[in-house]
Amino acid sequence: MNKKGLSPAKIVTYVVLCLWALTTVYPFIWVILNSFRKKGLILSDSFSLPLGEAFTWDNYLTAMERSDFGNAYLNSILISGSVTIFVVIFAGLAAYGMCRYRFKGRGILYSMIMAGMMFPVFSTIIPVFRMQVMMGIAGTGNRWLSLIAVILPQIAGNLCFATIILMGFIQSVPIELEESAYLDGCNVFQIFFRIIVPAAKSSFATVAIFAFLWSYNDLFTQSFFLRYPQERAITGLLNEISSQAGVNYGLMAASVVIVVVPVLIVYVCLQKHIIKGLTAGAVKG
Repeated sequence: MNKKGLSPAKIVTYVVLCLWALTTVYPFIWVILNSFRKKGLILSDSFSLPLGEAFTWDNYLTAMERSDFGNAYLNSILISGSVTIFVVIFAGLAAYGMCRYRFKGRGILYSMIMAGMMFPVFSTIIPVFRMQVMMGIAGTGNRWLSLIAVILPQIAGNLCFATIILMGFIQSVPIELEESAYLDGCNVFQIFFRIIVPAAKSSFATVAIFAFLWSYNDLFTQSFFLRYPQERAITGLLNEISSQAGVNYGLMAASVVIVVVPVLIVYVCLQKHIIKGLTAGAVKG
């Protein structure tokens, strides 16, 4: 057996990775610690543990009293959940059709999908907003129509990326499985949902997680379509708290923790699906 030792190159790599991890993780730890610290002590001593008289729950109590986090969470879940479901279904069907069928204009369609990833949301938000106003969806003051007005552009914004990602995974699924299903009498949709989705479930989970997180954190689109308090999502609420809190850093830290930690927990629990999904289609057997 060959004994693997730590070479100088590996030591340097581990040191660099540890430093990078520290710079990434420490800001979260800093925010969490200061969310439990009295606001008058944050500027004078923000790096120590909030123990004894420095510890307080007032920041969280104030945040919950001043803001309607429950309604904002509900709006965010409705928006992000709907976006995730439709993106996974539409992108999956599009990727399956692009991988398994040959038709006229396929190359042009693929080029358009690739080009769709090059246009940022900032360049299309004005015409999209005007179009939805003309359709009677945006700017009506109706909560449900406003949520739909956010969901539609977010679905469109995620489809190109999700389709390209899923195409790589679906191509790695053996076509013999589909041929056997055809011989057994399955139609296209049965093959997709019974063969493709289970075989590439890690890739679909990866796309779902990225679509959910992108939608959840999308303050720009939400700020255009969600104008009223009852419509506000969680990122818009956090932006409002930040603008109103001023120098009350304890309140802002507590608000950030309330907003970020649930998503962070979901990400940590599902990170194995992300890693497996990102590598599933990289090597074809």
